[in-house]
Amino acid sequence: RLLGLASAQHDAKAMASLRLLRRGFCTAPAGFAQPSRVWGKSSLRCGALGMKCGMTQAWQPDGKVVPLTIIEVQDVQVVQAKRVPTSEGEGLNLQLGSGWQKRKRLNRPDAGQFESRGLPLKRYLREFRVSEDAQLPVGTTICARHFVPGQFVDVQGTSKGKGFEGVMRRYGFAGQPRSHGHSLSHRSGGSLGGAAGSLYATRVMPGKKMPGRMGGKVRTAHSLLVYRVDAEHGLVYLKGTIPGGKGSPVRLKDATRKRMDTSGRGHHRLPPFPTWLPGDDETGGDVTEAPLARPL
Repeated sequence: RLLGLASAQHDAKAMASLRLLRRGFCTAPAGFAQPSRVWGKSSLRCGALGMKCGMTQAWQPDGKVVPLTIIEVQDVQVVQAKRVPTSEGEGLNLQLGSGWQKRKRLNRPDAGQFESRGLPLKRYLREFRVSEDAQLPVGTTICARHFVPGQFVDVQGTSKGKGFEGVMRRYGFAGQPRSHGHSLSHRSGGSLGGAAGSLYATRVMPGKKMPGRMGGKVRTAHSLLVYRVDAEHGLVYLKGTIPGGKGSPVRLKDATRKRMDTSGRGHHRLPPFPTWLPGDDETGGDVTEAPLARPL
């Protein structure tokens, strides 16, 4: 009887999560106070989580080929808002969750933070620093309309792991001569820079470029242009390449090195602040593309 009751409770929670998912994407909790929708000079909104789908290309009218990376933004929701200490006192972080996860793969505390808030289970959790006017309530969905064509974004991901590699592939060393006197040592790194008299120690100096593990590190691609947004399928097309392989999770946010003009006098329309919400203007339909003009 107890096993049957526990199974029924688990099924009820699963059905509740399923009902939340059927509400659709780009939704916000009912009955919450609308946040500020006006960009400020110090406004900082949250980013989004996505999955790298691969690469494609597009052709401009002048015949130039544009390399594009496709990122899928689906099932991204605000899980919680956190106050964190900073050098200036206290800051605000928004924790976003994305992806699908089975209940048996989560322990009780991890699953409880989703079930207590009525959210479906998420596989990935990431935090974004936001300003006070960009705070979003728990359960708000971040969709592909969060970005607009023409703006710049920073993409963070984990590069492909290459395993243990030598200095020629890892750092681009030229190697040793292929002629006389170098038998079976053509791809070695050469001298490690030993002692020169009694002035220096006979040791390997820190930071010496030597063979080792290559790849598998968190890297950020800065200032990539948003070329196209397909809101119907939740796809964002970026000009250029990003770290990671197909199916790897990535982290997107507004570019920090190329700040957009928030005065409203720019050539392109500004991204929605703090995010796209139901009822906002759907300019350009479900598929919008960057015009052939200077970006933000």
